[in-house]
Amino acid sequence: MLFFLPACGINQAGQPTSLPTVTLPLNPTPSLTPFLPDGEGSLSIPTRPFPTLAVLPISTETPPPAELIPLPAGQVSILLLGSDQRPGRSDFRTDVVVLMILRADGAVSLVSFPRDLYVYLPGRSMSRINAAYEYGGFELFAQTLDYNFGLRPDHFILTNFSGFMAIVDSLGGVDVNVGQALSDARTGYPDGFTVYAGIVHMDGETALWYIRSRATSNDFDRLRRAQEVLVAIGQKLLTLQGLAHIPELYQAYQGTVVTDLSVDGLLAFLPLLQGADVNRVSRYAIAPPLVTPWIEPYTGSYYLLPDPLAIRAILQQAVGIP
Repeated sequence: MLFFLPACGINQAGQPTSLPTVTLPLNPTPSLTPFLPDGEGSLSIPTRPFPTLAVLPISTETPPPAELIPLPAGQVSILLLGSDQRPGRSDFRTDVVVLMILRADGAVSLVSFPRDLYVYLPGRSMSRINAAYEYGGFELFAQTLDYNFGLRPDHFILTNFSGFMAIVDSLGGVDVNVGQALSDARTGYPDGFTVYAGIVHMDGETALWYIRSRATSNDFDRLRRAQEVLVAIGQKLLTLQGLAHIPELYQAYQGTVVTDLSVDGLLAFLPLLQGADVNRVSRYAIAPPLVTPWIEPYTGSYYLLPDPLAIRAILQQAVGIP
C-alpha cells in the first residue's frame, strides 16, 4: 500500500531531504511472496469469460456478470489489501479492502469494501469478499470485482499485521486525523485505550489497533478508520520525498508486502503520482444503504447483501464518470 499512498497526502511543506533509516529485513529473492497461501502460484484464471460455477451457493442465486464500467484513459487502479494471517498459517482473510484510483485529471479516489460483502467468486461460489484472495490470489479478487461490479483493478499491494506495523514504525509513526474518539479494549491496557478526535501520532501497534478495533463500534466505522490511517501513511511518505526514492522504498519493503508491481512499473506511474491534486482526494465506503445485513437461514452466517447498481454508481463516481 505504501508506494502509491503519497498521492493521498495533503501537505508538502517542510520536506526533509532524505528518508529515515529503514531497518526492515530485506528479501534477497525477486519474488514478493512471503505469506501467500499454499499453491497460489499454480493458479491461472482467465479474465473473461469467467470460469463456470464449481460450488453451488447456499441460499441466493448466482448473479449475472455486471456490465463493464467504461474507464477514462490514463488512470490506474490499485487494490490495497490487509490480511489477518498469523505466523505459520497459510490460511487468512483480507479484512481490509481498499480500491485506490489515480485519475489522469489529478483526482484520487479511495473506495472501501466491507469484509462481509456477499459476492460471487467466479468459478467457485457465493462467499464473503474477504475470502477471494485466499482462494485464488489477486487474479480471483480482480475477477470478483469485475464480475460483481464491472471494475477490474490493475494492480494490488498486500500486507499482513506484522508487515503493516513494520511499515508504520519504519516511518517513525504516522499522524492520523482521527474523525471521532474511539475507546476499546487493547492488550497491555487493563482499563482500555482511547484516542480522541483530532491529529493523533500513532506507532505501528497503535495504528493496527485503531484499524481493527470494533467491540465498541462496527465494521463500517472500521472502513473510515482504515482510510484515515492509509491517508496518514501517504502524508508521511510525501513529507519524506517518497516519490523521489521509489527504488529504495521498494527494496526496503519487499519482504513486508506482496505486490505484482515491479520497480519499473512503479516508476512508470511517477508522472501520474506527481500530477495528483492533493486537494481532490475523494473517499467512499460501501456501507448502508448500499448493503443490507442478512443472516443466512441454513447456517446462521452473517453477510452483507450488496446493491449492485448503487455500488456501480459509486464506482463510476470514483473513476470520474458523471
